[in-house]
This record gives sequence, C-alpha cells and structure tokens, in this order.
Amino acid sequence: MTRCGVVVLAGRPNVGKSTLLNALIGEHLAIVSPKPQSTRRPVVGLLTRDDTQFIFTDSPGLLEPEYKLHEAMRAAALRGIADADAIAYLHPLAEFPAPPLEQLARLDRLPKAPIVTVYTKADVVLPSDRPTVRRSDGVVVAAVRGEGLDALLAALREHLPESPFHYDPAEMATQPTRFFAAEFVREAAFELLHEELPYSVAVEIDEFREGSEPVYIRAVVYVERDSQKGIVIGEGGRTIKALGAAARAKIAALLGGSVYLELHVKVLPKWRRHEPSLKRLGYAG
Repeated sequence: MTRCGVVVLAGRPNVGKSTLLNALIGEHLAIVSPKPQSTRRPVVGLLTRDDTQFIFTDSPGLLEPEYKLHEAMRAAALRGIADADAIAYLHPLAEFPAPPLEQLARLDRLPKAPIVTVYTKADVVLPSDRPTVRRSDGVVVAAVRGEGLDALLAALREHLPESPFHYDPAEMATQPTRFFAAEFVREAAFELLHEELPYSVAVEIDEFREGSEPVYIRAVVYVERDSQKGIVIGEGGRTIKALGAAARAKIAALLGGSVYLELHVKVLPKWRRHEPSLKRLGYAG
C-alpha cells in the first residue's frame, strides 16, 4: 500500500527550513538567506520515493509579530501545523535540546499530528561539541551536504497515512511557475540589498508568457517609501539591473530555458502594515 501525506517544516525563523526543503526535493524552490524571515508564504515541494509521496510544506518561521505581515506569516505557520499529517520540527543542533513545539509556538495544546524533531545545521557543530542525540530524541541533519536525509525520510514515512499519491510522481511543486518567479526576485533582493531594505520589498508578476522564447516575465518590485525606490534602482539603474540579472538566472535554472525579465519599481506605502495591500499581494486571505 502506498503512503502519502503532508509534512510541514516548522520552527523558529532561520533554523534551516528552506535549505532542508531544497535538499529533500533536489531543486532550488524556496528562498535561502542568512537573513531571517525570508519565507513569507508556504512553499510546497513534492518528493515521491518508491511507495511514498511526501508533500513538504516550508512554512514561515514561528515569530513574535510586530506588524500585519508578521501576523499573516504566523497565521500561515500555525495553519500548516494544524493541517499536517506529520510535523518536522526543526531546531539547531548547537542549541540542543529543543524546547517543546507547543511551548515555542505558544499553542494551547499539543498538535494532533506526530512530531519528528529535526536537529539542523550539524555541519557547523564541531564533532567534539556534538551532543548525543538518541533516535528517540530526533534526527540530526546537515542539509547542505545531505547528511541525515534518508534517516529523516524514514522517520517521517512511519507517520504518513496509507493513501494513493495526490500528485503525479514526476511533479516537484504544487505552485505555478509565476509564484517561484516572484520569489526568486525577492531572493535576489535579500542577496543584493542591505540591512532592513529587503523586508520592505514585495514582488508582483504583471505578465508571464511561458509559451514564448525566451519566456517573458514582467514584474513589479514594491517598496514602502520613495527613498527606498531610489536605492533599489541605484545610480544609473545599476542595482535594479544586478537584481534582475540574479533573479533571471535563478528563474532560468528552474525553467531550464532562457528568460527575459523586465522589472519595474513602485511605491506601495506601508504595505506591510496595510491589510488590503497584504491581500492584494497574496499574503493574507
């Protein structure tokens, strides 16, 4: 009998959820950044191995909200926990042991789904400093070098229900390509823009012609203030050109073909704190 189910990757911001998702799927789907809180909306990746289909959801980090965007991110993370068939609870190995998930997430009760604790970033812990993690404590992984992934999949498989596959085994994601195009523009912003500015950036795809050669994409990069717009454009358009080049390379790698990416920068005042703007950008229901 085949098994299939939703596994949510849960934990604090910057514990390695996106890196782990990409390592498990074998494709760069989720934004990876040293800066925390780069994941704003759940990213769903599919892995089908033999008789098991894992529907992995990279959810936003469990944070203390400071404004409406944060509230929407936390709500998405909690929905993921509530809807999962199994929970992979990520926590850095260097901070062993992990506190209970319900304590970290400030839940009134234990989640209904079984929890597998995943100790991440093992590659940055010296062997002499590694704590002894028993199998009953969880699974140790170093996603960047593939350590512990098979053990993690085996542990998660035990908790998935017997079910037919929900998706074609050849598929690796459930979201449309235009979703990932917008995310990769944001990822480039996290790489190229400094300090707090990437957190004020949102991206909306205006046009996406997937049947053309090259694939034509027009996107709007929103910021919250006029001064930020000038920084994103840069002197003589230098910064926006670099941002476009970085994002184009990421999108082309995912599509396996050439891409023409046109970027425009606009101001959407205080969008992170404005409910209608969050709804328009897909961050709130």
